[in-house]
Amino acid sequence: MTITETALPGVLCITPRVFGDDRGFFLETYREQDLLARALKLRFVQDNQSRSVRGTLRGLHYQCVQPQGKLVRVSAGAVLDVAVDVRRGSPTFGQHLAMVLDDVSHRQLYIPPGFAHGFCVLSDTADFVYKCTDYYHPGSETGIRFDDPALGIAWPALDVPYRLSPKDLALPRLADQDRLP
Repeated sequence: MTITETALPGVLCITPRVFGDDRGFFLETYREQDLLARALKLRFVQDNQSRSVRGTLRGLHYQCVQPQGKLVRVSAGAVLDVAVDVRRGSPTFGQHLAMVLDDVSHRQLYIPPGFAHGFCVLSDTADFVYKCTDYYHPGSETGIRFDDPALGIAWPALDVPYRLSPKDLALPRLADQDRLP
């Protein structure tokens, strides 16, 4: 397993070793001792999975109380995954990282607490799987509008319209967000 820093401090790209042959492949998706070797003492308390169709855009979400760190991956399909720094006073506040996660490279991202997170499905369907460092807290869930021009996220041009929930369409821009971690 290779763990590399990204342009956003604390956001890590994790690339597992994949063992494949004519029958398929095997990989370890989580190995605590590799994270501990990087001085990351993470405790995951909840696993989540979603299946979404092409063009689905989920996010950009975060919790202002009980902020969650997330170890995210795609077990089937492909997504453009995005993390946005929403930590007050951070030197990278408002900056984002976008990376394709898919079932070919098997790359994962660790997104620490204090980041908004979202993704757009690039394949016909995608199964998105993630571990969380804290429990879902519905009363503190909020987010940022996906197309906030201040973020400058280059969402992919698809041959289908984006599919967003009414809740995600109603999210404020970052400049109008009053609930930051």
